[in-house]
Amino acid sequence: MKKFVNAIENILTESLDGFAAAHADLVSLGDERKFIRRKALKAGKVALISGGGSGHEPLHSGFVGHGMLDAACPGQVFTSPTPDQMIAAAEAVNQGAGILFIVKNYEGDLMNFEMAKEMAGMNIETVITDDDVAVENSLYTTGRRGVAGTLVVEKIVGAAAEAGADLKGLKVLGDKVNKRTRSMGVALTSCTVPAAGKPTFALGEDEMEMGVGIHGEPGRRRVKLLTADAIAAEMMTAIMAELEPAKKDGVLLIVNGFGATPAMELYLMYHAAAADLGKRGVRIARSLVGSYVTSLDMAGCSFTVTALDEEMTRLWDAPVHTPGLRWGM
Repeated sequence: MKKFVNAIENILTESLDGFAAAHADLVSLGDERKFIRRKALKAGKVALISGGGSGHEPLHSGFVGHGMLDAACPGQVFTSPTPDQMIAAAEAVNQGAGILFIVKNYEGDLMNFEMAKEMAGMNIETVITDDDVAVENSLYTTGRRGVAGTLVVEKIVGAAAEAGADLKGLKVLGDKVNKRTRSMGVALTSCTVPAAGKPTFALGEDEMEMGVGIHGEPGRRRVKLLTADAIAAEMMTAIMAELEPAKKDGVLLIVNGFGATPAMELYLMYHAAAADLGKRGVRIARSLVGSYVTSLDMAGCSFTVTALDEEMTRLWDAPVHTPGLRWGM
């Protein structure tokens, strides 16, 4: 295993210190590194809090700032944050209008965020993301996994919160966005968890994992490596089987890298995905290409498709200024 590291046990703490220092104009680090919080809080605004295991950066800490999250709780690598982290974050960013938890559908995340909700003694609602169409049940989860669609929920709901929407409305909006978003991923290599020191799984030089999860969980099947067009067609077929985009408003298409895929290949995959959607008569209204919901050093990518409506398009376009995503500012 070759990684930039001083001591395995200090990887997360040193990374968080570096992140907070590099983006000190936007975020600050909570006591005992329990959370990353937005530096400039907005009075009277519903606070949005998310979090999860580290190793998926920039999700979630990279999406703290104007137009997205107010705080993010980072757990150890691929491990849920603890309830005391969420409670500390809620206390730090609560502006009196309530708090919305955005939680990926993994058993540890669900349990710990629910426990924090019960213990915090605040007005808290929860949106659960479960956009992965690859499998119904997998390691870490019962039901579908929350993957890159979480970014879409955080961006759209974050814009609505910035504009002054109330907690009940944000909960309804978040659930709607999640239901209108579907994702699927493919891996060409495994990831290597630093504490393990070896790849999570083994793939032959001519193999790929179709439908892989963002922790390296197995997907639908292991197959021989296909062409980019064939990979895109299989992934899009699975996604579009469960999505009915409106002809008027089109879709948002995200091609997301898992951490070790060059931008050149991600744009090649976008070209393949866009061509496939064109054959299906689906109009791409908005696009995003890059590594936003990663899996450490895994080579691979995921497609996320969101069926937009007028409200969602407006909120997606709204200004955002975070370490990992920014436009319109």
